[in-house]
Amino acid sequence: IARDWGLEFSPDLLRRTRHTSSQGGLNRRQRFLNVRGAFKLRRGRAVEGRRVVLVDDVMTTGATVNACARALKRAGAETVDVLTLARVVSED
Repeated sequence: IARDWGLEFSPDLLRRTRHTSSQGGLNRRQRFLNVRGAFKLRRGRAVEGRRVVLVDDVMTTGATVNACARALKRAGAETVDVLTLARVVSED
């Protein structure tokens, strides 16, 4: 269906460039620092001038999608939107 609408599904668009510890048990600040700079566009992929939609099953602090969006913007994506199925509300 996506191709009928001119959309491309790319589950391997980004790659993790370094090991990161589990986000569980980390506070908001620690989560952002943990994944900062941990993702890059895969070699041979192009997003320059394109609109990219990230899909995440559950978003807690948004640290991971933020790190992914930053990598996509650095690679030239015009816009990055996020769709998530569930949002965890925490008190930290």
